[in-house]
Amino acid sequence: MFNVLQKSSKARLGLLQTAHGEIQTPFFMPIATSGAIKGLTMEEIKELGGQIVLSNTYHLHLRPGEDLVEKAGGLHKFMNWDGPILTDSGGYQVFSLSKIRKLKADGVEFQSHLDGSTIFLTPEKAIEIQMKLGSDIIMVLDECPGANEDRKYVEKSLKLTTEWATRCQTFFNEKRRDALQCVSTNGVEPHLFGIVQGGMHPNLRKQSAEELVEIGFDGYAIGGLSVGEPNEVMYKMTEATVPYLPEDKPRYLMGVGTPENILESVERGIDMFDCVLPTRNARHGHMFTSQGVVRLKRADYKDDFTPLDPNCDCHTCKNYTKAYLRHLFISGEILSLRLNTLHNVAFYLRLMSDIRKAIKEDRFDEFKEEFLKNYVS
Repeated sequence: MFNVLQKSSKARLGLLQTAHGEIQTPFFMPIATSGAIKGLTMEEIKELGGQIVLSNTYHLHLRPGEDLVEKAGGLHKFMNWDGPILTDSGGYQVFSLSKIRKLKADGVEFQSHLDGSTIFLTPEKAIEIQMKLGSDIIMVLDECPGANEDRKYVEKSLKLTTEWATRCQTFFNEKRRDALQCVSTNGVEPHLFGIVQGGMHPNLRKQSAEELVEIGFDGYAIGGLSVGEPNEVMYKMTEATVPYLPEDKPRYLMGVGTPENILESVERGIDMFDCVLPTRNARHGHMFTSQGVVRLKRADYKDDFTPLDPNCDCHTCKNYTKAYLRHLFISGEILSLRLNTLHNVAFYLRLMSDIRKAIKEDRFDEFKEEFLKNYVS
């Protein structure tokens, strides 16, 4: 299912087999929350080198509903994407929608942000929804504590996350054959990943990892980071977790992050990433380039007729100047969203490709140092 092909220090080059093809790691997943990447088509994602996308269980459950997606032939057919899909279980919404939810032992009760209706999400329901969507990588339902929660709360949260992980695994195993028939194009079963929690407490991170490994999953995510803590704390919690995760299973750092975050985390042995930054920041004129961040609203670019990134061969950089991109952004043109998003996603996917190449050539440390020397955030 997952093989580590080569290492450069602790950075790992791997191959992950899924029901919709193989993926080279480390990789980044563009966010298709509701079955779409804002401003781009799935054909464009593939042309940019995208291997896998991430969609969200909670949002797709609300609209259009997993039954409709299943009727359409699954999320792959519905959104015209023949590559792998990972679906987040909705656990992050337990955190982000804390003002309109009630946490209970057997699940979480939400008030829909669309119409206020009551939704009760159990571990079993989260898995069932993802199976109906036809996900290649299914995430367990977890409870994500905030960065500033006290230890007593985190301990209680961790106990709940482990209990839910066990229930998810039991339900998944019961339904695994049905999922294989619905999803697989090559005889490979969908994968179930556990999610390590434990807040900002290293010993609780260790406990969570050990408990999940004892249950046994196809891969392991590190959750509950990138929730407001400083980068140094994020790296410390990653370091506190990785040693207790199996060497032969993929490691996924959820919701991370900036180019610097990704490089630091690959250095610590992480294989998988997702983040809204490339698409969200594009809509705000915050552009990632090999020379650092370009903020298009700045007057400096009003008469700058050079490409956004001289080292990028994406459609945006090959055809448009900073001056024109600034004009579109300042004018509120829809084209600005598309061109900016296309570039930022291309930048992230190319960064991952360069990382994989550097690991293969056993020069990751040198690549990281050179990249960060030229990158001004």
